[in-house]
Amino acid sequence: MTDTGTGSDADSGVVTNTSPSAPALLIVGHGTRSAAGVAQFQAFVERVGERAGGTPVDGGFIELSRPPVADAVARLVEAGHTRLAAVPLTLVAAGHAKGDIPGALARERIRHPGLHYAYGRPLGPHPTLLTALDERIDTVCPRDERAEVTVLLVSRGSTDPDANAEIAKVARLLWEGRGFAGVEPAFISLAEPSVPAGLERCRRLGASRIVVAPYFLFAGVLPDRVVAQAAGWAADHPDIDVRCTGLLGDCEGLVDLVLERFTEALAGDIRMNCDTCLYRVALPGFEHRVAAPQAPHDHPDDPAHPHGHQHHHGHGHHRHASRTA
Repeated sequence: MTDTGTGSDADSGVVTNTSPSAPALLIVGHGTRSAAGVAQFQAFVERVGERAGGTPVDGGFIELSRPPVADAVARLVEAGHTRLAAVPLTLVAAGHAKGDIPGALARERIRHPGLHYAYGRPLGPHPTLLTALDERIDTVCPRDERAEVTVLLVSRGSTDPDANAEIAKVARLLWEGRGFAGVEPAFISLAEPSVPAGLERCRRLGASRIVVAPYFLFAGVLPDRVVAQAAGWAADHPDIDVRCTGLLGDCEGLVDLVLERFTEALAGDIRMNCDTCLYRVALPGFEHRVAAPQAPHDHPDDPAHPHGHQHHHGHGHHRHASRTA
């Protein structure tokens, strides 16, 4: 990643070759215990910096991995950049995008008086991601055999019903016009159907060939678990042809999408769906989540933060934040 001589270290993803008055791009990831996943995130931040046309770029995580968001923001501020647009590197608008990341950004405004930021929307669903999924499936399934193949699209899973419903939408969009026998959604944690249950559903619907497509950006514990569980189920069902695709990964299309979200945020063109947000609407079984206070994750490498400071519903802050840059 570009070393500007501004005190950045090996964790830095900052590019500061423009005027400090120019808005900077902050890429915010969830974090992972996978060293490979951290390296892939950092390589991606570097690739975005190379493509950003001189825009300062840095990135950090909200938990689990270094560098924390606090370090990335501090590097940008130290370089003189006080206007940021943050893009959550998340595929759906679940708790991290709605609450944790806006909470972390609000905390950074307290730490850095004069800091202004706009908040972009999550990456998906987007045609770029559907195209990437399509290409990953091509590597394990010839296009002329798609009519015999059912795809199991596996996402992380969430306690947010809106986020889980979004994966069902992605599955349907992936099915439309691409010639598959079907596309079914599944989750590796926190929601049903699980990977084994999703595979069993495909089998009962008549599938004899299944492609498992993990809907993840980079390497990590959960995508590894998807592959392991699919392999375990396949071993018990030798009559079913089960294959797994690679992850979405660091690619030019993903860079284009992050830069698109950056531009949207700066222009105030934010279109995140709030109609089925559990922090705004009393959904059955989730009534207690309406207007629940939000607070950022405590990152182990993040300096101590002010005690007792909570941030309410990230979605609402999202709308306000989109005008602060």
